[in-house]
Amino acid sequence: MMHSLNEWLWWHEYWLPPGITWEDMKESDDIHYPQPQDLLLSIPCALLLIIIRYLFERFIARPLGRKLGLRGKVRLNAPPNPVLETFYATHSKDPKEGELISLSKQCDLPTRKVERWFRYRRNQDKPSLTTKFCEASWRFTFYFISFFTGLAVLYDKPWFWDHRKCWVGYPQQPLLPSVFWYYILELSFYSSLVCTLPFDVKRKDLSQQIVHHAATIFLICFSYCANYLRIGTLVMVIHDASDCILEPTKIFNYMKWRRICDGLFIIFSAVFLITRLLIFPYKVLYNTYYYSMELYQPFFGYYFMNALLMILQLLHVFWSCLIIHMVYRFILCGTMERDLRSDTEESDMAEEEREQMREKEKNGTMHFSNITNNNCIRNSGVQQLNSRAHLSNGHAKDR
Repeated sequence: MMHSLNEWLWWHEYWLPPGITWEDMKESDDIHYPQPQDLLLSIPCALLLIIIRYLFERFIARPLGRKLGLRGKVRLNAPPNPVLETFYATHSKDPKEGELISLSKQCDLPTRKVERWFRYRRNQDKPSLTTKFCEASWRFTFYFISFFTGLAVLYDKPWFWDHRKCWVGYPQQPLLPSVFWYYILELSFYSSLVCTLPFDVKRKDLSQQIVHHAATIFLICFSYCANYLRIGTLVMVIHDASDCILEPTKIFNYMKWRRICDGLFIIFSAVFLITRLLIFPYKVLYNTYYYSMELYQPFFGYYFMNALLMILQLLHVFWSCLIIHMVYRFILCGTMERDLRSDTEESDMAEEEREQMREKEKNGTMHFSNITNNNCIRNSGVQQLNSRAHLSNGHAKDR
């Protein structure tokens, strides 16, 4: 059974162009081709990256954040309440109005206090600013290393400058040691991201992130097994170009260094839009879709490879829309207020103030702050001045 499944899975017509079999891809002492079992090396490498990340965040990123003056919001903790805690863990983190009334009766508490308890409890589960800083620092470190590793591997390769040469001799293109380790590095990193995804900062585009990581891993594995190495290296270096600018933008945003953050945001937006909406479609999509057809007829691997690349391009369009929206807001406001992908944190003090105002309005009592009183005084003064008519001789007379 397993032998039949293995033969079906590795049938050469799935992976190789028409007229090419695995017999044509046999290795010799001087020539090495990609072997599927080579990718198993990414498993221990991914575990090693997870360990390195833990040590990096604990002993480098956290102390660095403290030295740079990173301070998170002071959050109020929800008081212990077994009934509410059980409902929070098993039913809903944001109960409806009817559920709030039922819980308030069970706990003998006002509905507003129950609502406040759930708000405090949700804030406790949200990642702190330090956690976000550590995660962004780790990703920036990796993307920086990966991007310049990719440039070092590819700068002297002919297909990096002339993308038609991606298909010279395909699929019998020897595996270079530098390309092999570049592949293992990227596959190990994205595999580690999949392992840590449940524990990382949750963002609005979580579902898109999962699709992106899955498509990336499939793309790396398939391109390696089908010897699409030259296309694969171009895809990886194009993606790392903007990613290594995005993470420091987040870092400076968390630290409230607005000028540097805004400058990096403009650079990131330009690099992302150029690499993902211009270079990627021309260098990769057009290359695999049209130029490869000059050598062989379409086969399963051709369709599968292009389908994965199109999934990535659709994600590029989705994120480009977010970035263009952020650029629009940046032009209007003059600064990047926050990362659109991040979850917005609830403000305890702001909610308290709103609750107090609602209570006062309910009781028919309206209180104004000192600022409001000052504004009223200033407005009254302006009205008094406007009520006076100025004559041409410079004297004023009341109307």
